[in-house]
Amino acid sequence: MKHSKRRLLVSITAMMLCVSGVILKGPASPVKKVVKAATNVGKVALKLNLPVPIMGSTPKNISPGVRLDKSLLGKHRGPFYVPPGLTNVALHKPVTSSDTRPIIGSLELVTDGDKQGTDGSWVTLAPGKQWVQIDLQKTYSLYALVVWHYHNEARIYHDVVVQISDDPNFAKDVHTVFNNDVHNELGLGTGKDYDYFENNEGKLIDTKGVKGRYVRLWSNGNTSDDENNYTEVEVYGK
Repeated sequence: MKHSKRRLLVSITAMMLCVSGVILKGPASPVKKVVKAATNVGKVALKLNLPVPIMGSTPKNISPGVRLDKSLLGKHRGPFYVPPGLTNVALHKPVTSSDTRPIIGSLELVTDGDKQGTDGSWVTLAPGKQWVQIDLQKTYSLYALVVWHYHNEARIYHDVVVQISDDPNFAKDVHTVFNNDVHNELGLGTGKDYDYFENNEGKLIDTKGVKGRYVRLWSNGNTSDDENNYTEVEVYGK
């Protein structure tokens, strides 16, 4: 009886989605397919202009404590669905940093639209715990963020934390949308997100429609050296 009711509920839900223009097909279980289709109703795939792959080295200095999502290794990122009408609201917006005198480059490079990874495309901050902050200049609803640290080699950046707020000092109303600082080295809370390798696709972070004006990104060195690099940050909202 219970199974009959469950099948009836799934069938009714599927019929409703088909009426709405959502077609269910493929061998996946009806429940999973219905949930996925319902989640993406009214959304579009986020279009990203990816830089040319130039990574030519293998990972090095990878400690046993690195946490990687093995299900994603060696795979290209699939489509990411967002509400229609989003733009990169970070493009050419002002950038500040905990390091006011970068070792290489300037902070403007973080939002200049150049993510190719060629010489002169990235800024290098001092070793240790550092952040960059983007002022979007007004409050937006934010749905996705993509960061390219340095994709010339397969590095892993340590203690990556991304936060959004309307407070430029990040003292109140702070939303943490990504945190892989599992040992709380930055003092911002213990993270549960996975470490990841740098590549030309960048790291896409679901910001879940959080509203805010300021975006702050932390890191704490990488597997190649103790410095912190940023090639480009894109923030999609409206």
